[in-house]
Formats: sequence, C-alpha cells, structure tokens
Amino acid sequence: AMKELSTFYGERGIFNYALYGVILAVIGIVVFAVIMVTAAFGLIASLGIDFEQWSDFAKLGTVNWQNIANLNLIWPFITIILVDLVILFVFIVVSAIFFRRSFNILREKTGVGMFGTAGLVLLIGAVMTVILIGLLVIWVSMILLTIAFFSIKPPTTSPTVQQSI
Repeated sequence: AMKELSTFYGERGIFNYALYGVILAVIGIVVFAVIMVTAAFGLIASLGIDFEQWSDFAKLGTVNWQNIANLNLIWPFITIILVDLVILFVFIVVSAIFFRRSFNILREKTGVGMFGTAGLVLLIGAVMTVILIGLLVIWVSMILLTIAFFSIKPPTTSPTVQQSI
C-alpha cells in the first residue's frame, strides 16, 4: 500500500521511510534472536551439557545443576541478555522514527491527520517498550493506522467531456 501511495502522491519518502523502518525492525529482531541463541548455547555449554550427546537423557543426570545458582557462572549470560535487549530497543525506536516520518508525509499528502497521530503513538509505544506497556500502545497505533488508511478519500477527478465529431 505504501508503494502505491508513494507513487500516487509523487513522494518517494512515503515508501522509502516505511521500507527503512521495516528493514531496521527485521534486522533488530534477527540480531536479537542470534545473540539470544548464542547466549543460550553458551550457558548450556558452561553447565557441562555436551551438545554431541544432547539426546542422551542419561547424561543430564551427570550435570551439576547447582552451577545454575552460581552467579559467577551465569552473570556473563545475564549481561549478554540485557545488552541484547538494549540493542533490540534501539532498533525498535529507530524503526518507529522512520515509520513516523513516513506517516507524517502521508498525513500531509492525504489530509488525514490520523496518520500523524498513529506515527506519534507508534513512537511513544516504541519508547515505552522498556516497561512492556509499550506493546499495548503499539497495538493501539496499529488500530489508528488502520482507521487512517480507511479514512483516505478517493481522489476527485473532474469528468472529461468527450466531444463527438
């Protein structure tokens, strides 16, 4: 939809900013997932679980499970997880900034103020993801965005008069 609106209004920023927002969100999620999986495998390895024999449940009995309570052992992994969450947060906020730019241009071109509101609420929700209520605010912004898209008025074109010869 953004590509068609961008083409219709002759404003490349509508599509480009939305595309940058999507790309940054995807990169952020992929980076987050890769770091989390790597940290999980590192924690499992530090507990003494052998990956080559992971399906042998008898080997799990030989693992010293008291190591999980050893803060010196798990603190590096907690730090990695916290840093990973900060990285994800930064990607989400920057992505929301690009979406907001796109929605503001769309607001100007369509005359539907709800696009600007949806962009602002999306940015506020992205910043508030730190306290998890932001996910609900982002959901509300998606509802506002849906309403904004349905509020776009079709362009009025003057009927062309064909002259008969």
